[in-house]
Amino acid sequence: MADELVRRAQRFVNTTYNNGATLGISKLDENGQTGWTTMYALTRALQYEMGITALSDSFGPTTLSTIASKYGKLDATTIPSANFCRVIQSALYCKGYDGGEIDGIYNSRVQDAVLKLNQNMGVSSTYPGSSLWPKVVKGLFNMDAYVTVSDGSEQIRSIQQWLNGRYVLRKDFYIIPCDGHHSRDVAKSMLYAIQYELGMADGTANGVFGPGTQSGLRSHTVSTGTTGTWAQLFTAAMILNKRDVPFGNFTSTVQSGVESFQSFIKLPVTGNGDFQTWASLLVSYGDQSRPGTACDGVTKITPARAQTLKDAGYRYIGRYLYSASTTSLPEKQIQPGELATIKEYGLRCFPIYQTWSRSADYFTYNQGTNDAFMAIEWAQRHGFKPGTIIYFAVDYDAMDAEVSQYVIPHFRGVMRTIGENSSYGVGVYGPRNVCQRVADAGYAATSFVSDMSSGFSGNLGYPMPTNWAFDQIVTITVGSGAGAIEIDKNIASGRDTGQGDFDPGAYTEGLDVDLDKAAYEAPMLTDVKNYLTSIGVPETGGDGWTDSDWATLGGISTTKAFELVMSADWLFTSLARQLKLRKALIQAPVLWELRKLNPLDFVADEAVKNGLKDDSSTGWGQIFAWVTIDARNYCMQQGIINGTPLTDSDTRGVWDNLQDPLYNIRSVSYLTVYNAHQLGIARPGLSTSAADTQALLARYNGTGDDAAKYGRELIGLYNVLENYNQLSRTT
Repeated sequence: MADELVRRAQRFVNTTYNNGATLGISKLDENGQTGWTTMYALTRALQYEMGITALSDSFGPTTLSTIASKYGKLDATTIPSANFCRVIQSALYCKGYDGGEIDGIYNSRVQDAVLKLNQNMGVSSTYPGSSLWPKVVKGLFNMDAYVTVSDGSEQIRSIQQWLNGRYVLRKDFYIIPCDGHHSRDVAKSMLYAIQYELGMADGTANGVFGPGTQSGLRSHTVSTGTTGTWAQLFTAAMILNKRDVPFGNFTSTVQSGVESFQSFIKLPVTGNGDFQTWASLLVSYGDQSRPGTACDGVTKITPARAQTLKDAGYRYIGRYLYSASTTSLPEKQIQPGELATIKEYGLRCFPIYQTWSRSADYFTYNQGTNDAFMAIEWAQRHGFKPGTIIYFAVDYDAMDAEVSQYVIPHFRGVMRTIGENSSYGVGVYGPRNVCQRVADAGYAATSFVSDMSSGFSGNLGYPMPTNWAFDQIVTITVGSGAGAIEIDKNIASGRDTGQGDFDPGAYTEGLDVDLDKAAYEAPMLTDVKNYLTSIGVPETGGDGWTDSDWATLGGISTTKAFELVMSADWLFTSLARQLKLRKALIQAPVLWELRKLNPLDFVADEAVKNGLKDDSSTGWGQIFAWVTIDARNYCMQQGIINGTPLTDSDTRGVWDNLQDPLYNIRSVSYLTVYNAHQLGIARPGLSTSAADTQALLARYNGTGDDAAKYGRELIGLYNVLENYNQLSRTT
């Protein structure tokens, strides 16, 4: 929403610093919306008015010290120029305060605004009156809020104000937001506060949970009856971790809250604010010396290592289902015989799936679907039983916006695929915020928390996820000689105990693989085009449509149809491997139907969208919703896929789902299995005869002479596709 006062501030910057490009002050979009671009421009303008020559977006030490040395504080008597005052007034506007007309006068309206700003920051006792002190100016020129926003907690805001008021005069403590939300800055400020109360001098206190801080906290246990600053700091830490206790003295209510927190985080339940409890409240990894009963690692569990882990008290071991590289970490993937060793020594294993997953652009709905199919296959190959929870990794510091845009859709793909195609469960590995948000979206049963990455923004300022199963806190080496092994030590909550027994591994011999596109995509396209041309299907047009009409109305060329099928090659491969049939049997009808799309198909689809028809053949595979319902229900009955049986009332919902190519292609594969049932022939497999293959392709189009012709045409296309699929899987 545009704010006219902010627009006036932006206009002031543009008109006053019209040589801003020379000065390094950006010309602003006068949109009336406060943002970092506007605050950076105002910061540079302030620096320019103070005579700083090297302008910067950062309100850093030079800017802060220049205000302090030149003016001490800013008020009507010390403001050096009208434009300097206008910059201050503009910043007040951008913070939501009355800047007094941007008239260059530190008038009563500006003074009232500054008085209110100091109060909102919690520093009015330290900085009484209407003067702007250097650290307050620094807080004015950023995007922090000093009023409760977005359903923020008033209790947390009071803690933020208390911290500002108590510690603002310390050298390295800067004013934190007072918006009612825990955050990275608030978490850091708590560590500074602890260090100041321990007696650390400015310059020694650094906001790091180091040996000095830990040593000091060991002698500052708080308990029922404790009052004063230490009780305030402890209850503040509890509240910031979303524990429902009052801020202030350590009362019996606080003790009950502590006992609940200790039980949740798996600490000894003492009811006291002892060192381990302090540590778990202040940093994500807590007390790294506490014993763990779970671990994960990239090293094979040999008998000697299994004995080491068992002797050290470990019971649950996280191991990777698959590794894309066998060179850098040759034992990262579960090795042959390893699970048998784990079972023999009375240990249990929880599986992890990770390929890359270390940047936002990895995560998409399609990638989540692909990862899930791969994880299912590898879990079955290793012999993990139904009910096993597989942990899918988010192995980087995902910002909250990235979680929304990338990670959540990714896990939607994971969950839908795991849920439909297996009896496994979904877990998430990652920082606290990632784990909690994926769980809240309903896409993970349990969380494996990467808490030893304490500097991650997704850990700082976030409480432990409510569904945590494993808490990764430190990398250590245990054992010696042949039994030595490096592990990440984990705390186990008991929500997931992994698996202690395993099925024989599922077979994968002879299954299709992704097409070797570098070698075969071009000749495959040539052969597809040649074959289709030979049966009267040219590159474009056909079926009585002129090329121009056909293209104008949305027709797809042979090349385009082929490219679309190749773009989903991973999905055709995954489905073929999952169902253990030839992927050309799914590819052929989809490629054909894409190429054969014509204006009548689009008219029929529009009629359904507008409520004039109940159903139409639609999407990549041109399937009716009612056919999809029958096929999916049959596959559910046979235990091939999971789900709730569909009825006629689901027709429109299924039709809408068929607009998604992934759902559509999956439905094609299930229809192929269902068609075998309808024909009374064996379920398609890796050695289905040519006659049965042609019959299945014909049944895709229905029954009768037209269907028989469809089968004769598609068997040739099937053979072209299968030729190159075979070359890829035997290379």
